[in-house]
Amino acid sequence: MNKHNDNPYANPPERARVIKRHGLFTRVWHWVNLVCLVILLMSGLQIFNAHPSLYWGNDSSFDAPALQITAMRGDDGAPMGVVRIGGYRINTTGVLGLSRDDGELDARAFPAWATLPGPQWLAMGRYWHFAAAWVFAPLLLAYLVYTLISPARRRLVWPTAAQWRGLPATIAHHARLKFDHSADYNGLQKLTYLLVLFGLLPLMVLTGLTMSPTMNAAWPWLLDVFGGRQSARTLHFIFAFLLVAFFVIHLGLVLISGVFNNLRSMITGRYRLGDDAPADKDNRHA
Repeated sequence: MNKHNDNPYANPPERARVIKRHGLFTRVWHWVNLVCLVILLMSGLQIFNAHPSLYWGNDSSFDAPALQITAMRGDDGAPMGVVRIGGYRINTTGVLGLSRDDGELDARAFPAWATLPGPQWLAMGRYWHFAAAWVFAPLLLAYLVYTLISPARRRLVWPTAAQWRGLPATIAHHARLKFDHSADYNGLQKLTYLLVLFGLLPLMVLTGLTMSPTMNAAWPWLLDVFGGRQSARTLHFIFAFLLVAFFVIHLGLVLISGVFNNLRSMITGRYRLGDDAPADKDNRHA
């Protein structure tokens, strides 16, 4: 037998039992951040609606935006919503640029149901955004420090050598929508969480800070790192929607791989291993 088998699915599944998977700090951080990120996204779309164009560099080149969401009249004279990306134009009537609000067509980049608050209200959108950011950013910093200094957390999020070698098999396993309940995250999960925790989320915070004139005065190097305030705004927008894509995939996998088991682990910390024993029996002996 090869003692260095790199296929993480070659061994039989663990016998069914319930373990403690997530500590209290992780569970509280997860749910508080979920609320913060929903508020940040919806209020951020409200702020974007005030000037629905993105640029590269330090200045706004109004004649040549990298992306623009607007309303215009088509060749037949009817109003239409449009997304412009470079030289391309996409008709997005009813969703982006021109959408219905209380049955009436409303010219706005993102529809009212996607923004916080619903009406066109830039000042209140900024208040909501900054309030959530002041909760989110310190909690993120605390969680990253906790992850770095806690041996248990490092083991939980850093792939082992065998998991690195077994990544192709893990990806193929997930592509076939097959999931195994084990005490440890698999290599693909760990790599994804590392990229989000130490890449995407910090970049969201830093690009947000780069858009602040106060932070530009305190940390002018941020403008050099991100290529100017308008580039930082564009990157902030891109990172936000990469995060939305992660959440959609994450939620889909939670639903497919066992919604009750996954939700229980993030609410109570208890996670069921194995697929054969009924959950009631596990709970009695947990």
